[in-house]
Amino acid sequence: MTRPPPSARTSTLRFRQPLVVGLVAVLAAIVVAPGHPLLKPSSDSAAAPGQDSSTLLPAPSLSDRPRSHAPHIESRGALDEADGVVPDGVTVLDDEVPAVANLDAELLDALRRAAQDATDDGVTFTVNSGRRSAAYQEELLRKAVAQHGSEAEAARWVATATTSPHVSGDAVDIGPGTATDWLSEHGSAYGLCRIYRNEPWHFELRTDAADRGCPRMYADPTQDPRMRQ
Repeated sequence: MTRPPPSARTSTLRFRQPLVVGLVAVLAAIVVAPGHPLLKPSSDSAAAPGQDSSTLLPAPSLSDRPRSHAPHIESRGALDEADGVVPDGVTVLDDEVPAVANLDAELLDALRRAAQDATDDGVTFTVNSGRRSAAYQEELLRKAVAQHGSEAEAARWVATATTSPHVSGDAVDIGPGTATDWLSEHGSAYGLCRIYRNEPWHFELRTDAADRGCPRMYADPTQDPRMRQ
């Protein structure tokens, strides 16, 4: 192969150098030109179906990101002493406990007179339950339905909030067994009577019991006409 003379090679090189420099200058002008069409996103840059469009955008700063919120769950809050929850060891003399202090005044007076006399026999009355809020009564009923398997069976043990004498402050549940035994024998003298055969701890005030004795007990609350209101 015959090589071109030096003068020809020199001419070709001189021709290529200005051409390359010119192309570089043109490209540089395009890159720095604001708003040039080559720098604008086209419709082809939209996310394809199934593609996350966020990959086409800068990640938001922490201050721009939406805050996540847990779903709102309505809560009634925990029941407490104000609802009638009774701490362990409460007696009929504990005025600072709402379940005791909010009992009917005549019922509470009879309980305290009986409790005072019972101490002579070495017996102490504790209060397992007294006056309850409607919310507390409803909670007890829900638990009773779950425990006994039906509303009908639960009704033998727990009344509704609208019928329970605990909600009105007219009933008290006494413990321990020595106290309920003492009241079963002597309670009528104070007007304190068992009302339900299946609940030996449940006492209510019957003011004429001192003269006539306590009325005949119902087998359970479902036999009590007051529970059918």
